[in-house]
Amino acid sequence: MAAFALIHGAGDAGWYWHLVAAELRAGGHEAISPDLPCDDDSAGLPEYADTVAEAAGDRAGLVVVAQSLGGFTAPLVCDRVAVKLLVLVAPMIPAPGEAPAAYWAATRYDQEPRDRYDDTIRLVLPGCPAGACRRGAAPGARPVRGPDGRAVAAPGLAGRPHAGPDLPR
Repeated sequence: MAAFALIHGAGDAGWYWHLVAAELRAGGHEAISPDLPCDDDSAGLPEYADTVAEAAGDRAGLVVVAQSLGGFTAPLVCDRVAVKLLVLVAPMIPAPGEAPAAYWAATRYDQEPRDRYDDTIRLVLPGCPAGACRRGAAPGARPVRGPDGRAVAAPGLAGRPHAGPDLPR
């Protein structure tokens, strides 16, 4: 079975991946999802990569999965440990030759109108009560329910993850 290193995005925690990690473990895989030192203003991408590499230890053939800002960290992890596969999920990727610090200006993020995005959850899940989903919610928290009363955050995937020809089984 494979070992997966799951890298969260900016301002989040390893717990972000808890549902995916549970599914991977149920399939016999190993999953690690370390907390990056996001609260340490002196830490940068090298320290983030060191955190993941330290958590990975001497595992060989690691599958590195990175989301959002983790897309900046993942290639650095690939230079530090034996990686079989890199998977990027909605990653932030700088243009060739562009420094990650230039990403915000290059994408014109600061020019995006913000007045309509003051409550991201309501934007994504209309009818969801404000504050119903919070970053860092505790494991075992009740699922968020949509306007029809059905859960919109399922406790796991409906079926087992499919392993394609390039993914470890």
